[in-house]
Amino acid sequence: MFRPKETYRDIIISRGSGEGEETSDLKSSQFTKGREKSIHPPIESHWILRSPEENKPSSLPKPGIKSMLNYPLRIRDSLKKLGKSKSLRVVLEGVHDPKDEKLIDSFRELLFVEGHLTGKHNDYHTLLRFLRMRDFDFSKAKDTYVNYLKWREEYGVDAIPKELKFEEHAEVKKCYPHGYHGVDRYGRPIYIERIGMVDINSLVQATTIERFVKYHVSEQEKTLNLRFPACSITAKRHIASTTSILDVKGVGMSNFSKPARCLFMDILKIDSNYYPETLNRLFIVNAGNGFRMLWKALRAFLDARTLAKIHVLGCNYLSNLLEVIDQSNLPSFLGGNCTCSDYGGCLFSDKGPWQNPEVVEMLQSTSITEEIYNTESNRGVASEEAMGTGQNEDSGDACLTREEHREHEDTKVAGKTEAQNIQALERALVDTNKEIQALKTALDSTKAVLERLEQQIQALGV
Repeated sequence: MFRPKETYRDIIISRGSGEGEETSDLKSSQFTKGREKSIHPPIESHWILRSPEENKPSSLPKPGIKSMLNYPLRIRDSLKKLGKSKSLRVVLEGVHDPKDEKLIDSFRELLFVEGHLTGKHNDYHTLLRFLRMRDFDFSKAKDTYVNYLKWREEYGVDAIPKELKFEEHAEVKKCYPHGYHGVDRYGRPIYIERIGMVDINSLVQATTIERFVKYHVSEQEKTLNLRFPACSITAKRHIASTTSILDVKGVGMSNFSKPARCLFMDILKIDSNYYPETLNRLFIVNAGNGFRMLWKALRAFLDARTLAKIHVLGCNYLSNLLEVIDQSNLPSFLGGNCTCSDYGGCLFSDKGPWQNPEVVEMLQSTSITEEIYNTESNRGVASEEAMGTGQNEDSGDACLTREEHREHEDTKVAGKTEAQNIQALERALVDTNKEIQALKTALDSTKAVLERLEQQIQALGV
């Protein structure tokens, strides 16, 4: 495996340029000792489209709780019978790994029995991310997943894209340069931050830490619900993680004042606990002596699996980036040939397949991203003129055909009614489970009272 000279020895590099490869560095790294954790291949490697022979339907499953719980999440598969086009659904949903699917079926049953299977956020991919996060330990994954649901409700995550009007967006970008810009060679969205140029004092004047964190959550939701699906359609394969670049030129201990530390810790906690397994790899570039000292403190807050995805590079990083990113998707300040001059710079453009009107139209028709996309006007990030540019030239070859899209629309009406009925059934089952648990508790209490009464009668010699 290629290893750049600037890569620090204490950084684990677990994957090469191929998808799903592991290196011997993972086994021999001193840093992993005492903090052993399974390092899984890229999450997309579970969703490789199978040949038609492998897709032949098997015998019908026997009725029971498992099939009943899985049925709402297989609506798209059942709708294949209603239309000729399968491409859009297959790309967005992906083909499930049989071993993982069995584990997720069992995990979903556990959540149902304990009353944690709500009507939302229990799809295959979400549950898989939390299982992978906890090395498929059901008990730990359940606790983490339940905390995730509780956080979403208490923090009002579903309402943030609608309610947060982040008018200070442009000003925040100036004092905290960051943004999504294009895709890597596999099709994953690229996220970039220029940490060395962050002016924390100007940032807290332009907005509050609380508002910035909410804005960060809204961006995470947009990535899950819009960027990943858009990239999937364009790449014609399931995309579920990002390639990130952190430019730390000039960063040292002085950059991390108390407000900066608070912001960093809030974002780190949210990303680690509530959006696991969404990072494919992170390139930290322009790392000097100042950052190296800081890194020794920062890495204590990262788990072994996250560290395994990190590449720390000095100033000679370009060849490493070009292995996974084409120059057209790399900003000029990182050695690429893109400037996005029409938008005031690459980090202001939000360039990517999610800006392609044809792709967005397909996604809106599936009702997967319509809500998040419509609220984008609150921020004024992407004008209609901006959506008309970018990746239109490749839309004919990269995206699914308009005919397939129209055929898919025919299935939507039938699917919506079916989905509503299944959701109603699911809610009724959850309510029934709660009533059963309450009845069990009452019976246990009655039994305890009768036992005490029997003891008293025996004591009286009756």
